[in-house]
Amino acid sequence: MSMEDLYQEIILDHYRKPQHRAPVLEGESVHVHHSNPLCGDEMDLRVRVVDGQVDGIVFDGEGCSISQASASAMTVAVAGRELDDALALTEDFRRMMHGDEPSRPDDLQDGIAFQGVARFPVRVKCALLGWMALRDAIETYERGASAHTVEHDDDRPPSG
Repeated sequence: MSMEDLYQEIILDHYRKPQHRAPVLEGESVHVHHSNPLCGDEMDLRVRVVDGQVDGIVFDGEGCSISQASASAMTVAVAGRELDDALALTEDFRRMMHGDEPSRPDDLQDGIAFQGVARFPVRVKCALLGWMALRDAIETYERGASAHTVEHDDDRPPSG
């Protein structure tokens, strides 16, 4: 089995059996909604922050296999991480989606399986949807807000 075949299996596994998929999260600290009007992907991301760490994280929504599987892989990779570390990992994933080599492939865990998506520009925003929702959720939380809606995923470099 080639590495590409293995990555495809990982993506399909996350799509068929998503991790941390739920419509609610008890004690959530922040909830964001992201959508990509170009393809119709929708995602709600809920994060519970305790002592500066991602103590709980769930996503729910509708979309293609890439967006849903990527969100599942993201939740596994960032659960338990300090917020700053989760943001740094999100930026590493974003750069990887634009063709850069990830600086923390082991920390991305199954997120590394999406590296090949960078070859398909039309699918990059799909893979980024959950990760950019996480970045937005952390930035929203750090501003002291608890909810935010983004009508499109603009894939901008991080603020600050």
